[in-house]
Amino acid sequence: MSTAGDDEWLRWVTKQFGSIAGEDKEISLEEFKTALQVKESFFAERFFALFDADGSGTISLEELLKALSLLVRGNEMDKLRFLFQVYDVDGSGSIDPAELRVVLGWCLRESAIALPEERLADLAAALFEAADKDRSGSITFEELKEELEAFPEVMENLTISAASWLKPPAPAERSRRPPALPRAYWHNHRSELAFLGGYTTLNILLFALGALRHAGLGGWVVVARGCGQCLNFNCTFLAVLMLRRCLTWLRATPVAKVLPLDQHVVFHQVVGYVVLALAAVHTGAHVANFSRLAGRDGHPALAQYLLSAQPGVGGLGGTASPTGLALQGLLATMLAFSSPCVRRGGHFEVFYWTHLSYISVWTLLLLHAPHFWKWFVVPGCLFALEKVLGLAWRRGGGLRIVEANLLPSKVTHLVIERPQFFHYKPGDYVYLNIPAIATYEWHPFTLSSAPEQQETLWLHIRSLGQWTTKLYEHFQQLESPSLEPKPLSRSRREERCRRWAQVSSGLGETHRLCSIKCYIDGPYGTPTRRIFTSEHAVLIGAGIGITPFASILQSIMHRYRRRKQSCPSCHHSWCEDLRDEEMTLRKVDFIWINRDQKHFEWFVSLLTKLEMEQAEQEPGGRFLEMHMYMTSALSKNDMKAVGLQMALDLLATKEQRDLITGLRTRTQPGRPDWSKVFGKVAEEKRGKVQVFFCGSPALAKVVRAHCERFGFRFFKENF
Repeated sequence: MSTAGDDEWLRWVTKQFGSIAGEDKEISLEEFKTALQVKESFFAERFFALFDADGSGTISLEELLKALSLLVRGNEMDKLRFLFQVYDVDGSGSIDPAELRVVLGWCLRESAIALPEERLADLAAALFEAADKDRSGSITFEELKEELEAFPEVMENLTISAASWLKPPAPAERSRRPPALPRAYWHNHRSELAFLGGYTTLNILLFALGALRHAGLGGWVVVARGCGQCLNFNCTFLAVLMLRRCLTWLRATPVAKVLPLDQHVVFHQVVGYVVLALAAVHTGAHVANFSRLAGRDGHPALAQYLLSAQPGVGGLGGTASPTGLALQGLLATMLAFSSPCVRRGGHFEVFYWTHLSYISVWTLLLLHAPHFWKWFVVPGCLFALEKVLGLAWRRGGGLRIVEANLLPSKVTHLVIERPQFFHYKPGDYVYLNIPAIATYEWHPFTLSSAPEQQETLWLHIRSLGQWTTKLYEHFQQLESPSLEPKPLSRSRREERCRRWAQVSSGLGETHRLCSIKCYIDGPYGTPTRRIFTSEHAVLIGAGIGITPFASILQSIMHRYRRRKQSCPSCHHSWCEDLRDEEMTLRKVDFIWINRDQKHFEWFVSLLTKLEMEQAEQEPGGRFLEMHMYMTSALSKNDMKAVGLQMALDLLATKEQRDLITGLRTRTQPGRPDWSKVFGKVAEEKRGKVQVFFCGSPALAKVVRAHCERFGFRFFKENF
């Protein structure tokens, strides 16, 4: 924090004190929490006790400002002594094991880290043994200072501002002026910008052609016909953008380097808004023209124009007006129920059923516009062919869910039998239908298994909406059967699979063997298909956003096994160069960001296997590096976390495993410092860097901005 910022904060504290303190100009513990917006009871009580110099049970403004000024303007030794006093709960001048355990317990609680009592004892013992240099049974100030000096990052944080642990987070400042886009932005988005430019130019050209063709019929007719010509193209283009099988095929062709195939859903949404706007202008222009003609020279009234078929108006049998109004209503309904608040707010079925109106829209367009069929014939046939193929694949023979693993973090891990001719790439997704949950609903989920896994397909589904919650509860409510000791025939095994065997693991995961019918449609390609043609790939998953990368990491692991060589004499193992015609990767950095401890359980076993594959250092550096972040944990620049982070580091070094996840990779507290992360990636110079992200849109904006700053290509998975 800057000196000016600290001074401003002290003025804010003084103002807060004056507004809360009574006539006696003293504040109590509860008022102290309110004044500084401190919620943690333990640390609030410790701060209050240290600030209350005279032990009166209240704090005066003079006592408060004296203590805070010491934290803000004091030297390193002053701040370190205050930290020691926080840990010295009984004020004896030394820290004993019980005090250290209490403070670390509160640090864990504030970081949302749940550990058994014996592990908390191990954590406290590791720090105590390291700090108690003279083995006296207590830690003195000099011993704590000596131990802290072994952790440069901790000492650096002490010099920033010890008062930062009391400061509420500053609100994000919004700039009134839009930020200037860097040159890297235009370079990284050249395909999208070129596509939008071509799309806009084509619409302008179509409008001009439609308008010029009817130039002599009045201004309103010119506008209506120009918009109508654009609508012919855009209503067809909406279907083209959702030809998933064709787009997946195009990803394997050179066209993928030119067209922004990864943004097809975004462009579908943009074109949807354009269609609604054009339809509104088109309808309004016709209504204005009808209003001008209504009642003149035997022309019917406006209501007759709009609500009934009229010869010469247009459309099949003069039905242009009523079909146009119906189209306007259907388009508005589809747009309204396609909003994120409906799709992601637990009402997906509303979006799904209203979006099926596209069949009615195309039918009405064929009746409404005499030339629409010319635009629609080829894309419409492709769309129909895709649907027929999908229906044949779906209903040609259902698959079976053979196992369901329920995680306490409300994630359902489905294991589905893999069809014989089902081929896919790492990171692909499928549409899943489970009649036992909902007969007609199909939902997209990324495959988390590797293509090299021949027997089964894996899906990890987090309970976020109605359908996913029903899925979790469905498997949760089924009862477990009694076990049969004798061997079973195939038919008997299938019969037994219809019942349940439940086994609970130490992590709280519940495994259920089953045989439930399901259907899948796919696979469909995603931006992550580019990973294996990258040189240096950075994979960033937030929460359940790890699922596409789980498949990719497993595929990398399988390729490592195929290339592993061993010396027959010394049994030394190494891996041959991974680069080939299918994979040009030189380096992979995997970053997983989770909110709290329990969400790491999704793929801990997978990551453990990956670490085993990476146990030996590769020539020139490790091929795969993993970086774990836990956002609920106190960050390293928070002084309350000093002791906890030291203890976690010491225990991880001692046991060669991270206490939070059980991995060798140390879990970092707080959020990533993207400038440092990408700066390190750039310094490695392992080839052209491409960043692949799957997570929340808010975090995607932050990562994208840093990618543009460093000149990295950014690809975002729809989440």
